[in-house]
Amino acid sequence: MKESKITTLVIASHNRGKIKEIAELLIPFGLKIIASPDLDLIEPLETEKTFVGNAILKAKVAAEASGLPAISDDSGLEVTSLQGRPGVFSARWAGPKKDFYLAMKKINNKLKVADRRAGRKVPRTARFVCALAVVWPNGSTMSFKGTIDGDLCWPPRGDNGFGYDPIFMPKDRPETFGELEPSLKHAISHRADAFEKLKTSLFDQ
Repeated sequence: MKESKITTLVIASHNRGKIKEIAELLIPFGLKIIASPDLDLIEPLETEKTFVGNAILKAKVAAEASGLPAISDDSGLEVTSLQGRPGVFSARWAGPKKDFYLAMKKINNKLKVADRRAGRKVPRTARFVCALAVVWPNGSTMSFKGTIDGDLCWPPRGDNGFGYDPIFMPKDRPETFGELEPSLKHAISHRADAFEKLKTSLFDQ
């Protein structure tokens, strides 16, 4: 393993869905996993302009506060016909109550407006982006980015996953992330793509 050996890792997130997915990806490595809420760590404002920047920011805050290596995810949905929005603002589109049905409806409404302006149905292509960052208490930092392409549907389908999963159909699949079994989503998702790159750097000999 590169850098100082990791035996305990803080997942720098307050999103239970993300915590669960990241923890499940880390299971094979026998680490002790702690999440930010377990340590009463603050949830910093995401003030950076990129997914990588926000992931590093959150992991750095957790590493400094806990004295332990921390991993953070910043991810979001980029919709082609909305010029890549919501992008880094994906969580904020859900509002203070983190109502992702509201966020999904907002996307659908904006696409309808785009349809009217174009005089046709605009493409529903989109991609999920995930940036993972690992930061050590000494400030050492590593970051990794993963993506998955797909299409959007309406209305939302499926109760699995979280966030925008119920409207995102990965390329060449008829199911949404909200309909897929978690194990299958973990195998193909943007987070899995980023994690595979992280694993190669941190854990593979």
